[in-house]
Amino acid sequence: MDLLRLALDWTPNTNHTGFYVASALGYYRDANLTVEITSPDVDKYKQTPARRLAKGEVDLAVVPSESVISFHTTTPNVPLVAVAAMLARDASAIVTLQQSGLERPAQLDGKVYGSYGARFEDDIVRQMIRNDGGRGVIATHKPTRLNLWQALLTNEIDATWIFLPWEGVEATLNDVQLNRFLLDDYEIPYGYSPLLATRQDLIDQKTDVLQRFVEATAAGFRFAVEKPDEAAHLLCKTSGHPTLADEGFVELSQQTASGYYLDTAGQWGVMRREVWVQFVNYLIRHRLIVNRDGEIVMNLDINKLFTNQFVESLPAVRTV
Repeated sequence: MDLLRLALDWTPNTNHTGFYVASALGYYRDANLTVEITSPDVDKYKQTPARRLAKGEVDLAVVPSESVISFHTTTPNVPLVAVAAMLARDASAIVTLQQSGLERPAQLDGKVYGSYGARFEDDIVRQMIRNDGGRGVIATHKPTRLNLWQALLTNEIDATWIFLPWEGVEATLNDVQLNRFLLDDYEIPYGYSPLLATRQDLIDQKTDVLQRFVEATAAGFRFAVEKPDEAAHLLCKTSGHPTLADEGFVELSQQTASGYYLDTAGQWGVMRREVWVQFVNYLIRHRLIVNRDGEIVMNLDINKLFTNQFVESLPAVRTV
């Protein structure tokens, strides 16, 4: 059996369901693979998945496209490469509580934004505000990563960035009324998040192993699209993580998340070059990408950031 080690970006959730379904249903075993999945809470989020991948502690990592871009400019000797889009389209939004009266991004001027501290995050939020006619002046606050949602509910912060299939579902269940600002609605061409990434040297050395892993994983995500409730049960059971104790909530989240897995052709994992081009050009245009010396990067080879070689031949799910 070939061993592959995968680092998640968060505690197990419905963005990750395909991995756990593939494990539970023996898809990895049938592909002659042993897959070890680690959650970032094992070291209290001290290391990002991208950093663990770069150091060789894992073979694959769940990351946003920002991480891939950053490593190509700040750590060019360890090029990370995206090999699959776990979500075919953006499932996130900047949100405020409706009761706050903050109904447009421009109204966030002078307000407190709850930040994860991710690369480009605060600058993207500031630009969204400017694109809506504001000045882009915000105060940032960084609560513990898993406490950002609670910080919004208790008015410790005025706005934060959420995943709609998770916190968005939680808000609906608890009758929390939100204002949701989608990045695309405010001319922010956001990239893919989350992605499945590896290193270029591993692509060269373990092509067959990675191909088998991606095929088995894609089958797990396709299963989640066709049978979301059963997939939610497998996620909870197989991960055994305490954050998934409420299986009813996970089922509702899964029903929403499953709508983001596949592209319009019914395929999982395939990335469109124009999405990468638009996001990278946006970052370059706003002078947000810097190299390890702090110098502005004005050119980046898009073709080195991602590959569809492992997903382009995968079967599609036929949708009615």
